[in-house]
Amino acid sequence: MPWPADYHMHTPLCRHAVGEPTEYAAQAVKLGFTEIGFSDHNPMVRDDFDDWHMRQDELDAYVENVAKARKDHPNLTIKLALEIDYIPGHEDWIRELAARHPWDYFIGSVHYVSDSWDLDNPKKISEWKQRDPFEVWSVYFDRLTMAAESRLFEIIGHADLAKKFCFYPKADCTHLFQRFMKSAKESNAAIELNTAGLRKDCKEIYPHRRIVEMACAAGVPITFASDAHAPGEVGMNFAEAVQLAKDVGYTQRCRFTRRQRAFVAI
Repeated sequence: MPWPADYHMHTPLCRHAVGEPTEYAAQAVKLGFTEIGFSDHNPMVRDDFDDWHMRQDELDAYVENVAKARKDHPNLTIKLALEIDYIPGHEDWIRELAARHPWDYFIGSVHYVSDSWDLDNPKKISEWKQRDPFEVWSVYFDRLTMAAESRLFEIIGHADLAKKFCFYPKADCTHLFQRFMKSAKESNAAIELNTAGLRKDCKEIYPHRRIVEMACAAGVPITFASDAHAPGEVGMNFAEAVQLAKDVGYTQRCRFTRRQRAFVAI
């Protein structure tokens, strides 16, 4: 049985990944994938917003690079997407990006819990030490819920990214998870099982098994993601992600074409 599509992969345009899309595609073919998707970090409203998003003038080049990968690997289905940062107030910018190219899906992710703090940035880990983890997790899940409610995204990315550096709240976060799941379900948003967490300090798939169980119980669909930033990371730890999905009760995953959803057996 082929691997489920790897729908979360980056390119050098985000300034912290290596390898061209055609190299990621070649690795996918080598591993037996039949479908993948590129979802590099979107251009922000200002090019100087941070140092890990592609610039606005690079968006067309990104699309061209994905088109080259398609040409080089005609037997591999390759989807065109973006990982979009959800920041309150940026909704019109996201809609503008959506109109520029024939995207297959958008992954909505929360990295910023304020206009200046991207909570997963190792350069800013000192910010965590000045705050109550529960307060940070609360803001993070509030924004994740808002991302789902916006209906701007087909998939919500790495849904408990706040655990990356192992700053865990002492208080119970169940209500935060439940509120997010309710919004995802009502907005027809999927969540991804993102294996990059296994390569981070938390050593755990995003999101935690308990959240995946809640998602399955709520009827929230899933996709699979390596969050690859190098060709060698394509499909990494997918066996564990597939097993997690099956263990909690999932039998199907989503696939997207021109932002339309279909279901495929896992």
